[in-house]
Amino acid sequence: MTSDAVRIRSVEPEFPALHSRTQGFGLGTPRQITLGADRVLFLRGEADHPRQSLWISDADGERVLVDPETVMPAADADIPPEELARRERARERGSGVVRYACDDDVSHAVFSLGGRLLVTDTTTGQTELLAVDGPVVDPRPDPTGQRIAYVEGEALWTVRLDGTNAPRRLAHDPDPNVSWGLAEFVAGEEMGRTRGFWWAPDGRSLLAQRTDVAGVHRWWIAAPVDPDSAPTPIRYPAAGTPNAEVTLALLTLEGLQTPVEWDRDAWPYLADVRWAEGHEPVLVVQSRDQEELALLDVDTATGTTSVRSLERDTPWIELIDGSPSWMPDGRLVRAVQTDDTRRVEVGDELLGDHDLLVRSIVGTTDTAVIVTADVRSRPWCTVVARITTDGRTELLSDPHGVADATMGGGRLAISQRTPDTTAVTVTIDDGTSIASVAMPAPPLPVVRHAPVGRCEEIVTELFTPDWWTPADGPLPVLLDPYGGPGARRVLGAGAANLTSAWFAANGFAVLVTDGPGSPGHSLSWSARIAGDLAGPTLQGQIDALHRTAEQHVDLLDLQRVAIRGWSFGGYLAALAVLRRPDVFHAAVSGAPVTDWRLYDTHYTERYLGHPDTAGMAYDRSSLIADAPALSRPLLLIHGLADDNVVSAHTLRLSRALLEAGRPHEVLPLSGVTHFTPDESVNTNLLLLQLDFLRRALSL
Repeated sequence: MTSDAVRIRSVEPEFPALHSRTQGFGLGTPRQITLGADRVLFLRGEADHPRQSLWISDADGERVLVDPETVMPAADADIPPEELARRERARERGSGVVRYACDDDVSHAVFSLGGRLLVTDTTTGQTELLAVDGPVVDPRPDPTGQRIAYVEGEALWTVRLDGTNAPRRLAHDPDPNVSWGLAEFVAGEEMGRTRGFWWAPDGRSLLAQRTDVAGVHRWWIAAPVDPDSAPTPIRYPAAGTPNAEVTLALLTLEGLQTPVEWDRDAWPYLADVRWAEGHEPVLVVQSRDQEELALLDVDTATGTTSVRSLERDTPWIELIDGSPSWMPDGRLVRAVQTDDTRRVEVGDELLGDHDLLVRSIVGTTDTAVIVTADVRSRPWCTVVARITTDGRTELLSDPHGVADATMGGGRLAISQRTPDTTAVTVTIDDGTSIASVAMPAPPLPVVRHAPVGRCEEIVTELFTPDWWTPADGPLPVLLDPYGGPGARRVLGAGAANLTSAWFAANGFAVLVTDGPGSPGHSLSWSARIAGDLAGPTLQGQIDALHRTAEQHVDLLDLQRVAIRGWSFGGYLAALAVLRRPDVFHAAVSGAPVTDWRLYDTHYTERYLGHPDTAGMAYDRSSLIADAPALSRPLLLIHGLADDNVVSAHTLRLSRALLEAGRPHEVLPLSGVTHFTPDESVNTNLLLLQLDFLRRALSL
């Protein structure tokens, strides 16, 4: 049978709705686990509803501590805009209780619902609504469990946890451009920091962030479907433009302020603050080009700082969660870049297996550092490992899966995903576990060509329909990558690529590839995109396609090759049909960056440099000038409420295509941000993409 007669079947029509309803079969999985000495707190909801409750597991078993429907049924209808922004930065798609914070002994949990402040006694199970005005954002108790700090009206407040005193405003500025206690845009979007204040271990003072956005360019997010609504202003630090001015102050409970001074010209980015019992606070700060990372000790009496350590590397230094930490004996623990990998340094001694690329520092014991790490020889795997101070490394999780961990109360909990199931198991090192009620994904009629393949350093996974035989002729091909820095698609986890498998079940050979720039391999592999986000990433997809075709003779129809993606994957999809129409015959481009000068400072300048001095890198990596070259079907999709990759990216490319007379399709998503939890939108997006690809490839 020739490729013109490829058999296409419509299978699993209910899968898109089920996948959307369960958020990729992840709802019902325990998350945000907090370990105490004799109890565990966590969030969990139902398998098919995003609303989450706060649970406890102790000697009496598992039970609900806070059911948001009982405590405050209409809470999700009245979420303050600052909290909505935080959730967007964190890609939070849940509802109900989406975040909570505890004191050191996990005797109290503090959270907000609908902007109201609530505290739960985890021993009695009693939940109280505290009498504060609100709306409350990011409430956190002090480590001793006496007070709660929170943000209200862009000011920082405290109140006693038992509600016996009136709230006290610790820091406020009448300038509408200034806020206290909130993380700025690039911290939440790119640094993984969504908080803006830190309690002292003794609960008697705080370090608080002051953010001034006066110099940040103002953009507007419009709602075209509602012409009565005024556009929403946002402060967006596009590449080469001013960032927010971020400073710190030490605040006493009486509101006295001591400014914290450091060389903000050298290190303008505040990446993290670490303040542990028995230690003065340490600031983690970065240079704007991200080639320097400094740890600064803070003198809490004067606000002055001194350099604890300074790391320099090119083309950039990654921020690592949990670094720095401390050993119980006081030695500093940090993750450092060395020998083309990332290892643990305890004091002045480098530790750890060279094959492990440290991803986070989970915690420490008397004799070891617990980390998560990518496995360089199997870059689709992330493990939890114990690195002892005498140099030994012990894996604590499945070496072929993807794991994460948390520590507290002298215990360690590991969340484990494996390739052969969509389930997530949560086990604690005392032999107990936390149940998941997530729905298992239905089996799809596909063949996953496993084990996960590898072409040199390019990691690839291939899905094909299980009904295919050589007599059916070669299959049309769909590349389904993210393909850029910071994220992997090929993972040792059964739920990682279910949508790719669904497209395969509908008649495609689907190729998922992590190419140059993707994490998990080595520092040099990630750095291959420095100065050029287009060339290496696109060539990596092409190399994987051709090598897979060589390995699976007569399986892939190279005359019918499509590509789809979202965010960086959307950029890569549009790039593919614009620059290599000889290889790619159709593309679905969702929320793409089309002009890197319109994307944020911290991400873009890390890879391309400052546009004032690296203009050619931006020209080389952007798409607008390529518009006249379009000769293949292209579907552009973009949420009009997106404040991360703003819709101007797609609209500018569409305008350039129209001016060049190049036909294309645009699907605007009204009211949708960069990612949407809306079930119907997500369901129909998959179905519409399948329909477009079939039409574009004449299937």
